[in-house]
Amino acid sequence: MGNAELHSIHVHPVKAFRGQSPREAVVEPWGLAGDRRWVLIDDGGKVVTQRQQPRLALAAAELLPGGGIRLSAEGREPVSVPVPEPIGTTTLDIFGDKVEAVLADAAAHDWCSDYLGAEVRLVHMDDPAIRRPVDPDFARPGETVSFADGYPLLVTALASLQALNSLIAQGDHAHEGPLPMNRFRPNAVVSGTAAWAEDDWSRIAIGEVTFRVAKMCGRCVVTTTDQTTAERDKEPLHTLGRHRRFGGQLVFGQNLVPESPGTVRVGDPVTVLE
Repeated sequence: MGNAELHSIHVHPVKAFRGQSPREAVVEPWGLAGDRRWVLIDDGGKVVTQRQQPRLALAAAELLPGGGIRLSAEGREPVSVPVPEPIGTTTLDIFGDKVEAVLADAAAHDWCSDYLGAEVRLVHMDDPAIRRPVDPDFARPGETVSFADGYPLLVTALASLQALNSLIAQGDHAHEGPLPMNRFRPNAVVSGTAAWAEDDWSRIAIGEVTFRVAKMCGRCVVTTTDQTTAERDKEPLHTLGRHRRFGGQLVFGQNLVPESPGTVRVGDPVTVLE
């Protein structure tokens, strides 16, 4: 793969909110430190994401020392949310998984509910080591994940985005492109590969940290949401449906499981091990 390297890192403290792009990140067994440890739920305990509320793309979440977060959005006073004491948990439903989480304080619920115009609650995963196993069809015993859709990390490649944008430019919705990488909300973006090279990866190293490739990432309607306006279009799902359909899924990127903890940094070499 030659000169492949880690181009950028992305951490989303609250699932579905705008995240941060640090120069380095600690890799924990369940994902990047601070990534998707918080999520919104509705009155029935179901997770609320951009699938139901695309406007979440316009709200930002920033990690604070100690694991708390700062929520902000245009035209609203920001609010700081401390990590709640794990004195009691509530059960939520995230894509069929029943998971225990700890409720944030009332001010956080009020801020999020007022922003969305719908009653929601903010919850925190206090112990990702035990709360939510990775899909057993693609995991090894004991592997867990935070509130990501299903796997600890998502990696994408710049060359594959360029190839996808070329296909979009030749299609029925060319005016919607080119699309930026934030449509896919990855954790790690790799440069210096051939287009779609990640399809053939089984194990990779980013710097000194190794990862197992669990499965290709099937994409959903969130990818059609402009992350700067919250408006939805047809792409990239229309083009993925024509050119990147694998096993009934529309694929872009690979889901990773860390094999050991460590730290990854922008500029780290990316090596294909298998």
